[in-house]
Amino acid sequence: MPDPPRYWFPAKRYGWGWGFPAMWQGWFVIVVYVMLIGTAAVVIDPSARPVRFAACLVALTLILIAVCWAKGEPPRWRRGGREDL
Repeated sequence: MPDPPRYWFPAKRYGWGWGFPAMWQGWFVIVVYVMLIGTAAVVIDPSARPVRFAACLVALTLILIAVCWAKGEPPRWRRGGREDL
């Protein structure tokens, strides 16, 4: 019998989306995401170029969502009841 999939990002118990990472790879992705945001804040002066900085944040966030979608539990709306188990 095959092992169940090991998701980096489990689904949230309530609502739609993913919760905290469940595996070290997920935590690594989050750390890299935060570091890239910090790097963007240093390289792109947010007060001088707010549109460019916002575009960078949107791009990084879309990449994070793509990784969560690929390596996370399939998202769906959850109410936290027994029907969600």
